[in-house]
Amino acid sequence: MSSLLESCKLMDQSSSALSTVAIASAALSCEAARANLSAFDLTDSGDGSVSKEDIGVSSDIKVLLNGSKLAVSSNKGDDKVNTDSFSKIPVVYGNVREAVKSLHSVIRVVSNSGEKLGGKVLHLCFELRNLGEGSLERVRSNLGSVGVEGLKGIFEKECLSEESLRNGVKLAVEAGLEKDYVKLVKDVELVLGIVWKIVSWEAVTAFFVLEGVEFLNEKSGGKGGEFDGGNVKAEKKKKRKVLLGKGTSVIVEMIKDRLMSKGEGLEKIVEEFLSFLDPKSADFDGLLKKVKEILESNESRRIPKTPKGTRDFAKEQMTIRKKAFSIITKVFERHCATALDTPAFELKETLTGKYGEDSKLIYDLADQGGELCSLRYDLTVPFSRYVAMNGLTSFKRYHIDKVWRRDNPSKGRYREFYQCDFDIAGQYEKMGPDFEVVRILSEVLNALNIGDYEIKLNHRKLLDGVLEICGVPPAKFRTICSSIDKLDKQSFEQVKKEMVEEKGLSVETADKIGTFVKIRGPPPELLSKIMGGTEGSELLKHNASKEALGDLSILFDALYKSRCIDKVVFDLSLARGLDYYTGVIFEAAFKGGVQVGSIGAGGRYDNLIGNFGTKQVPAVGMSLGIERVLTIMEEKAQNQAVRATETQVLVAVLGDKLAVAAELVSELWDVDIKAEYKVHKKVMKHIEYAIDSKVPWMVIVGERELNEGIVKLKNIETTNEEVIPRSNLVGELQQRLKLNP
Repeated sequence: MSSLLESCKLMDQSSSALSTVAIASAALSCEAARANLSAFDLTDSGDGSVSKEDIGVSSDIKVLLNGSKLAVSSNKGDDKVNTDSFSKIPVVYGNVREAVKSLHSVIRVVSNSGEKLGGKVLHLCFELRNLGEGSLERVRSNLGSVGVEGLKGIFEKECLSEESLRNGVKLAVEAGLEKDYVKLVKDVELVLGIVWKIVSWEAVTAFFVLEGVEFLNEKSGGKGGEFDGGNVKAEKKKKRKVLLGKGTSVIVEMIKDRLMSKGEGLEKIVEEFLSFLDPKSADFDGLLKKVKEILESNESRRIPKTPKGTRDFAKEQMTIRKKAFSIITKVFERHCATALDTPAFELKETLTGKYGEDSKLIYDLADQGGELCSLRYDLTVPFSRYVAMNGLTSFKRYHIDKVWRRDNPSKGRYREFYQCDFDIAGQYEKMGPDFEVVRILSEVLNALNIGDYEIKLNHRKLLDGVLEICGVPPAKFRTICSSIDKLDKQSFEQVKKEMVEEKGLSVETADKIGTFVKIRGPPPELLSKIMGGTEGSELLKHNASKEALGDLSILFDALYKSRCIDKVVFDLSLARGLDYYTGVIFEAAFKGGVQVGSIGAGGRYDNLIGNFGTKQVPAVGMSLGIERVLTIMEEKAQNQAVRATETQVLVAVLGDKLAVAAELVSELWDVDIKAEYKVHKKVMKHIEYAIDSKVPWMVIVGERELNEGIVKLKNIETTNEEVIPRSNLVGELQQRLKLNP
């Protein structure tokens, strides 16, 4: 076992060095091929959809190529060289880095089994093969462009091919299946050696494409022509000095310094080059150190990014968000709620113990004032604290603001996001507020026009009755509810396994829970069926569940009369994992093509406000999952024109007179016309901007217009132009925009 571990440690070191050198070789190939760098424009979207290692590889490549005139930016790229061998570099090399890190983490634990070590080594083997195949494709591409004859023949003697890689991987897999982990490591070492040679040849061929002719001429004293076995193709014109990246130019100079004093003849030069890249050579550590220095010293040039689980919003996204928030606010205010704002962080004791198993996701702050504080996890607990602190007995409020959760980001799941909450606190007619908040959720989703959705609805007391009937101890009600709450993401068998193996329920109890939580259907029909069936007879014997069934009967009748029952599904699997729910609970799910999970939820929480004061104030509320709703809206808007601004008029001044633009645009601003200005000599620049920005009207002013006291009004849609007196400008625009003067 010790020899296996030592072999794995050596492989860890060698593959780690390879992942760094391979980046440098790939960067040289990008310049040799004049590659399009669009594949390296990776940024962290915040939802975990792009690997951190992929982003790191892209950043390293761009650091090495910073300032290059050969490898081009995405808006100037040549699609002919934007092949898979270049576009897949971030993913392939990122996967190698992940595999190396994974192996390293296992090696650090001496007690790990040979099977675990073997699994990590085999994973690395597969990723090395992918890296080698991509690098080999670039070697061949470079050989097709190189200006030095004879280089291809030297390469072909190496017999490097995809087949040699596949055979090496095949041997490693066979050793793994036989659980011969010592042989497995040796086979992967052979694959690693092949990949090292390929990556080294990528550097050799890229160097000769970029500098070969000039270097060989310089080494031969400027004689050109024959160079001992390698014919340097004559060039009619003096070779133009190319500008390499700041990082790659340093590497190229190191290579030239090494080769200039070593050997004569092309084969000798190539041999010295390959020796320089051999990790066993004396000079290799110096090269590796230099590459690392370049990457680390250029840290400030790396692509800036947002923290994991957060996002920036561009102007098009902000337009959609602003529209959505406006629609939501309009619905909330139609139901006569008042706005409330609370601090972004609360005392930690305010939030602790309110969220069940999700309490671990609360962000704690290192406060300097002696208080233990945390970023708010939701808007409901701060609302409850506010009601209790101010001694309120009734309050209908809405709150739209950010919350923070230390969650694992994924598609539609972020660490910083908005919530849109509507809550009603106080004593009202039975089920009245519950009906209204479900109705509000339906109104909001309809107004946002996202497409088909459903609102799953249940009652916490009904669920408690089910758990008691099934034999779950009361002390485990909340933790079992947290398990049941996962049924929208996991199968019942997975949830059952958690309830039995992790939470100590018997298999019989878990199976009995399964017979209840699989019940769902149209509310009135299913309620009648439950009341008249076997399940109903058991539930009616339980006081809490009997009360819940009565509540649901009143609620379903109100929703039916309100004409929104068609969107509601009675679902006994709905649990809502938060500890503070005491009555009706509900959750909205989108039924369209975009898979985003829950898009809204809520329920009754009669005891939460009392936790912060001496008086219990019952309450019920809903929260819209606005980030997921916005994801749906953004998907729908992809094929639609989205105006980033509401500009009504562009004041276009031909020339350089800012004062003219300032006077005209200020007159428009003073009468509440949404206007912006541009000062430029060319009228087409103004027109192109207006078309791109979808501005409906232009006011054009040049020297002639200034001298004659007139302006041109241009309708962008019809392209019609009209000359009007300068003094009539404001009135004419108000009339055309149908604004009241």
